[in-house]
Amino acid sequence: MEGNHNSTSKDYYKILEVDYDATDENIRLSYRKLALKWHPDKHKGDSAVTAKFQEINEAYNVLIDPDKRFEYDLTGIYEIDKYTLREYLARFKGMILTCNGLGISHTST
Repeated sequence: MEGNHNSTSKDYYKILEVDYDATDENIRLSYRKLALKWHPDKHKGDSAVTAKFQEINEAYNVLIDPDKRFEYDLTGIYEIDKYTLREYLARFKGMILTCNGLGISHTST
């Protein structure tokens, strides 16, 4: 799984302001909203806005592509330490429910 190691140091879900289990439609809607808000043409000459816009595009390009998203989900950084317990549970509910739904027993036999 070689690739752009810089991309794994960013939380793409947080950048796009979507949950871990967000649908493609939710990702598209959030991307459009953020792209309009941070488009460089609206903030002429501001390099910070351009960098933010590029980061939003990078996150979208990874999360909207099923193969790239799968690889990112295996290797990405989720910045878990930056969430309160409530935010963490809300954000990762899909992953938590999926793991519990796999029938993984918490006791050893």
